Amino acid sequence: EVQLVESGGGLVQPGGSLRLSCAASGFTFSSYGMSWVRQAPGKEREGVAAILTGSGSLYEGSTHHADSVKGRFTISQNNDKNTLYLQMNDLKPEDSDMYYCAAASHGSWYFWYRPQVYDSWGQGTQVTDSS
Repeated sequence: EVQLVESGGGLVQPGGSLRLSCAASGFTFSSYGMSWVRQAPGKEREGVAAILTGSGSLYEGSTHHADSVKGRFTISQNNDKNTLYLQMNDLKPEDSDMYYCAAASHGSWYFWYRPQVYDSWGQGTQVTDSS
């Protein structure tokens, strides 16, 4: 059974930093596409960043970030620890959302930013602007 457990959220002032973590279990972590997706109350989920896999595909090992977070957020993973990370720097009030870790064994990676690509989800961790 795929399990994803997020941690690292909290209160942060504008300009501050946080690192989110997602501990994965129950599947071959290094063979899945992994993503961070965020959602504000009353809004649709929004893809933030992804590390993709797809043996033999041109997306193998590629990383992607939404335009709104490029240069500020960085997605990474540690396959030895089965953990996905999202380093968030220079946080802005509009980054205050619930952040979810998501996984998929295969998919239309061109659309990495669409939540529908992923079929396994964590419970989320909240990031809140403290100003």
